[in-house]
Amino acid sequence: MKKIILTVVALIFTLNINAQLDRSVMPIGGPSPKIKLDKPKEFKLKNGIRVLVVENHKLPRVNYSLRFNRNPIVEGDKAGLLSLLGSMLGNGTTSIPKDEFNEEVDFLGASINVSFGSGFAFTLTKNNERVLELFSDAIINPLLIEEEFEKEKEKLLEGLKSQKKDIDAISGRVAGALSYGKNHAYGEFITEQTINNVTFNDVVEFQKKYFIPNNVYLVAIGDVNYKEVKSLISEKFSGWKKGKPLQDPEPILTENVSLTEIDFVDLPTATQSSIQVTNNVDLKMTDEDYFAALMANDILGGGGAGYLFKNLREDKGYTYGAYSSLGSNRYGVSKFRAGAKVRNMVTDSAVSEIVKEISRIRLERVDSDLLKNAKAKYVGNFIRQAENPQTIAGYALNIKLNNLPDDFYETYLENINSVSEADVKRVANKYFKIGNSRIIIVGKGSDVVANLEEVGFPINYFDAFANPIAKPVFNKAIPDGLTGLNVISSYLQAVGGRQNLESVNTLVMKADVTIPGAPFVPTAIIRQKLPNKSSFLIEANMQGQKITLSKTTFNGERGYNEAQGQRRDFEEDQLDESMKTKGIFEELYYTEEQLELVSINSVNYEDAYKVKVTIDGKVSHRYYSVENGLLLSTEDTDDNNNVVTTNFGDYQPVENIKLPFYTEIPAQKLEFKTTSVEVNKELKDSSF
Repeated sequence: MKKIILTVVALIFTLNINAQLDRSVMPIGGPSPKIKLDKPKEFKLKNGIRVLVVENHKLPRVNYSLRFNRNPIVEGDKAGLLSLLGSMLGNGTTSIPKDEFNEEVDFLGASINVSFGSGFAFTLTKNNERVLELFSDAIINPLLIEEEFEKEKEKLLEGLKSQKKDIDAISGRVAGALSYGKNHAYGEFITEQTINNVTFNDVVEFQKKYFIPNNVYLVAIGDVNYKEVKSLISEKFSGWKKGKPLQDPEPILTENVSLTEIDFVDLPTATQSSIQVTNNVDLKMTDEDYFAALMANDILGGGGAGYLFKNLREDKGYTYGAYSSLGSNRYGVSKFRAGAKVRNMVTDSAVSEIVKEISRIRLERVDSDLLKNAKAKYVGNFIRQAENPQTIAGYALNIKLNNLPDDFYETYLENINSVSEADVKRVANKYFKIGNSRIIIVGKGSDVVANLEEVGFPINYFDAFANPIAKPVFNKAIPDGLTGLNVISSYLQAVGGRQNLESVNTLVMKADVTIPGAPFVPTAIIRQKLPNKSSFLIEANMQGQKITLSKTTFNGERGYNEAQGQRRDFEEDQLDESMKTKGIFEELYYTEEQLELVSINSVNYEDAYKVKVTIDGKVSHRYYSVENGLLLSTEDTDDNNNVVTTNFGDYQPVENIKLPFYTEIPAQKLEFKTTSVEVNKELKDSSF
């Protein structure tokens, strides 16, 4: 009975509400919210540190933000030094070892982070004094030891290796170097050579030279009393001695190209293209154009409602997302960028559409409702962010470092809402230099360049480190009379010969798996048995216990996938495909009718025969070295119609055959390094 009564009351209430509302009339918006930010109290220590304090007693917590006020540093032939130093900071002090330091911070429920240019600490009020003591100690007396330096250096080198075929990493590196120059603070980049040029002594000397309090800002926000925290900060930081004032030159804005051009980097392993339309801009937060520029960028490519996203994703389906960004800083040295990652086959069309949308916002007056919605989004984001103490600290620092008016953030919403349609068009013409842009593309030249040449912009070619090169030869002529079957025969001979391969009845391979971000190195175990039984297992050893991460098994009749403890039996199409699989070395069973020699392409900068394989209507491509016949790469299409590339290398002899000891899946950034191989080991059917 009670439930029925409540339901009836709710229904009556709903009917009464609906009777009072006319939903055909748009409700009148309320007044713009007023933002009132607490003005920091300030003081300065004798060593030069400027301290800003904002009392906020809503929650029992305190946030500290520290920023060095200095110009960007050009590292030159030791690029990577700042990264190495930054990775070593905040992990212990000269009086507290790394592990003890981190354990105490965790025990206090706090967090402390220190980098080369800034520092951050968070603590509960009750632990404020001790956390501030740890924070100041980590900044003034960082623990720098050679053993840690070598570890961080090795990590940085490993990170570079993983970026060799990463289109985003290559695009960012080349874009910076071409836009600003390799000797510019915003254009230089880290290489294996520059990292190896850095010594431990370089790091120590750099820290001494640049870690001085002369031009440092420290912001304290939270549950503090001004007088008490002033005394506490003075006590903890007064021991930081002044150094010789240093001021590196301010970065200079470099000129844009006189006419728009395509700057292309060939990455033969790429399954998609990275497109970046960019030009340098002179924009500061103090400029009167600043707020209109924010709106113009948001409308062009700030999110799902932007011109770029609507066109390239929702209308054309070229990409998962297309965006733009417009930078600003106190030097007036930054960039406008617009772009996306797209499938190879639509690279040229995507370039045309990006250019079209940039031209559109320059030529057409923006729709008033679209501008209104963009403003509303900014207002909402600003209000939410203003509730975060760390954001407020950032605002306080921005005002000081960018020479902004004291009421910059209090009038922020007012300035956003005052932007007009005419303002958007004006700043779009000023900052989106579509006639003087670089269109930087990283992609598979053999698939995309021929069509790009039809777009109409001149094309320059560069390597992955922004060095100009001659146009690569993407598709070389196939020798007369050579067929796909000839290429397969050469491969079979290169890996041991048909007779030796046919004698393999079982194959067991173990490999270490590199998974980005994983704190462990899993092991892959691959078992195969004639005619078509197979098992692929990835497991990890955690605290002495083996944990199955994924498993795929087919016993000739049935199969299943297992991940995170969930098992799913093969569906009909998976069963059908598995049952059609022939043998361990599939090339043994190819027929002339299934093969087509398409072209000679570059794979990892090595000439390779591209062979199209069609089996029961399913198409894949396989690339075999022109020089030695070995399989270098494959391209298959997954269930979502995405092309999945797999690369092979480091072939080593095992008994009478050769097998790749290195396998890579670039899209997932997975690497498999074989540790052992067993040929014709007895495998029971129960293993599958």
